Amino acid sequence: MSTIRVGSAPDSWGVWFPDDPQQLPYARFLDEVAAAGYRWIELGPFGYLPTDPKQLGDELAARDLQLSAGTVFEHLHREGSWDAVWNQVRSVAALTAAVGGRHVVVIPEMWRDPATGAVLEERALTAAQWTRKTTGVDRLGRAMFEEYGVALQYHPHADSHVARQDEVYRFLDSTDSNLVNLCLDTGHISYCGGDNLAIIEKYPERIGYLHLKQVDPSVIEQVDAQDLPFGVAVAKNVMIEPPLGIPPYPPILAAVTDLRADVFAIVEQDLYPCATDIPLPIAQRTRMYLSTCGIPSIRFS
Repeated sequence: MSTIRVGSAPDSWGVWFPDDPQQLPYARFLDEVAAAGYRWIELGPFGYLPTDPKQLGDELAARDLQLSAGTVFEHLHREGSWDAVWNQVRSVAALTAAVGGRHVVVIPEMWRDPATGAVLEERALTAAQWTRKTTGVDRLGRAMFEEYGVALQYHPHADSHVARQDEVYRFLDSTDSNLVNLCLDTGHISYCGGDNLAIIEKYPERIGYLHLKQVDPSVIEQVDAQDLPFGVAVAKNVMIEPPLGIPPYPPILAAVTDLRADVFAIVEQDLYPCATDIPLPIAQRTRMYLSTCGIPSIRFS
């Protein structure tokens, strides 16, 4: 049976940027995520938590917290992009490894601005761009592991070039399973009309990490009808507190349990922007809900 280690992330506290006056200070996030009963967290946007390994390690240890992963974006489909992407990734990977994390979640940059909706690139990649992306991500996975000992977990994302289920399949078919696994974000897959269970069934060996999210179907209807940008949808509370949305968690967690692999399942509920008193009660209720899902493989420590 698998072990599914459940944690949370700055995203569930309304944190999207390294520094933003709408976000709560990092010390309060750490205090509250520990108070909610979680013991595993992600870095969030690089620079939000301390980037000095000793300081970060001390802050985590003081609250009995551990790091599961760092997070970074990539745009390797663009010509000449390797150096810029690698310079960002190596900072995240080095800090992650220095404080005991063994994963880096890599997310494709979005093709339109999440707040303004401004189109930044074409919605679909050309064949040449797909090749640059997939070969670049393979190279990234190899470099991250060889230099820092961290595994690349690729995270399909709304309004990106790896978002829909067919794009996820194409990406997995085009990358090396020895170098690149999937961070299955349940909310983003459902946001884009995908089937989480079908992905797990088709690529069981590629499920290396989970982000647990639910989406509000009524908001998704607006997104589809009006072609809303992701940031606008988040402001409309498209990401909703479980178990009020889709997909239902128990079948997904049961399917992952059957994989007989140890994975992290990091709770995320996009809340940016939100009042600072909102996240903690939601986090507490979500943890309680997960503990009652009847999944014996779940661990909170």
